[in-house]
Amino acid sequence: MDKLLMDFSEQFNAVIDVLTPCMDNYLYITDLKNDTYCISESAMGRFRIPSNFLMDATAAFQKVAYPGDYAALCEDLEKIRRKEKDFHNLQYRWMDKEGNPVWINCRGRVLLDGNGEPEFLVGCINEIGKKQKADNVSGLLGESALQEYFLDASIRREKGFLLRIGIDNFKEINENKGMSYGDMILRKTAEAIGKAIVSEQKLFKVVADEFVVVDFEETDADAALELYQRIQRKISAFIIENGYEVFYTISAGVVYFADIVNQNHDNLMKLSEFALNEAKDRGKNKCYIYQKTDYNAFQHKKELIHIMRQSVNNGFEGFTAYFQPVMDIKKNKLTGAETLLRFNTEKTGFVSPVEFIPLLEESGLIIPVGRWVLEQAMLACEKIQKIIPDFRVSVNLSYIQVLKSNVLKEIIDIAEKYQLPNDSILVELTESGFLESDENFIDFCQGLKEHGIPLALDDFGTGYSNFHYLYNISPNTIKIDRSFTLKALKNDYEYNLLRHMSDMTHSIDLNFCIEGIETKEELEKICGISPDYIQGYYFGKPCPFEQFMDDFITGKC
Repeated sequence: MDKLLMDFSEQFNAVIDVLTPCMDNYLYITDLKNDTYCISESAMGRFRIPSNFLMDATAAFQKVAYPGDYAALCEDLEKIRRKEKDFHNLQYRWMDKEGNPVWINCRGRVLLDGNGEPEFLVGCINEIGKKQKADNVSGLLGESALQEYFLDASIRREKGFLLRIGIDNFKEINENKGMSYGDMILRKTAEAIGKAIVSEQKLFKVVADEFVVVDFEETDADAALELYQRIQRKISAFIIENGYEVFYTISAGVVYFADIVNQNHDNLMKLSEFALNEAKDRGKNKCYIYQKTDYNAFQHKKELIHIMRQSVNNGFEGFTAYFQPVMDIKKNKLTGAETLLRFNTEKTGFVSPVEFIPLLEESGLIIPVGRWVLEQAMLACEKIQKIIPDFRVSVNLSYIQVLKSNVLKEIIDIAEKYQLPNDSILVELTESGFLESDENFIDFCQGLKEHGIPLALDDFGTGYSNFHYLYNISPNTIKIDRSFTLKALKNDYEYNLLRHMSDMTHSIDLNFCIEGIETKEELEKICGISPDYIQGYYFGKPCPFEQFMDDFITGKC
């Protein structure tokens, strides 16, 4: 029996070896009676399959099939053995060499023996998630063809460039004009690029609305930019011919081969994607040339986000809540503290809030971190109120928290947890984060008012539509940023402007808080405009809670 199986294996291998070079798929033959399986040898380099010839195949499939899909495979094979079907067509997942799931479509025809019983299943496996070699909409070769083109070329190139082009706001074209119209735009864009390139340049269609031009010969440093401009002119001509029915622009990213050490396909696609995204982030309708320093900064941002995500998942290790005193200048006493977030790890060192807070917002981590800050602030307030009953903490909220989480409920729940009156926490919002009156934002401000939670508009005077916001959100306090304060201390016009702002604020029964006071002279001058509250280094720098208690609470008693 073993000899028969070995002969069977050799025969199947011979057939498969002949046919495999003619196709991209993996050929297989299954002996349904003896439960053996033979597949193209190339499958062993791609999938977690121990051999291209398997004894006890059904059990062996358990090692290569994705765990959640194994039962469906066994069920389909059993139906074939029971003669309930004579064609195998199943889409499921196999595991690659690294253990990642890969979608495949496994198809096969059942061959019967002389008695009409299922004997063999013969067919092929192809990856249905694999990149297409060609794009029928644009009429161009696709990314897998681009990858093969790189493999065919020399390994190290000192000349030439890769130009990656993307249609700006293509999603809006599809939404407004329909998918068919969007396909027409893709075809016309491909035609425009094709007319702009020269004979030694190759054009490919990659993901979605993006195209790649490869030139292995050009030595002129401005060649890619000139090509981009030619393409722009061709597209502009089409827009005019089309009667301005739709107006669109393109952005592009350039990678010069001489600037890149690792020139394999994956790295070049990664760097060109970065370059294209930079062009779009810088305003669109422009061409950006890859710079290593910019890419290193991008990588640093990604690494910092990764580290902060690890910190969040590790009990917010590295994050610390700092507190800065807020003085009631008219009563000459401590009335509260602003809660400020700091981040410091052994790997990163101290990271400025100017750097890490925008990354928290960009990544969405500001939602769990912001909740943690609220918790730290109210825990501190609960302890301090045992000594100063009317003490209040203020917390800065990100517009991401307001628009993408139920932060109002979080504030109320945490205040209840520490048995604090709702007016113990002052919510600070920076106006520059809310250039438009989003309905959720207005509802949030109204919710604060309904629950008796005071609101401060921070950095007043540094953004836009200031008085518009005063009307819409009705804050309790206006806070003046140090940059504005410094101007007022150095310039009479700015000082008088700040004084009028203070008068206006008091005339509509709002409190006026000035930040950034660092010296006695600054304090004396700024008191001339009658602020209600003052904070700044003159009274105290932000510090951890224990130090704040020693310096301003227990140490003063």
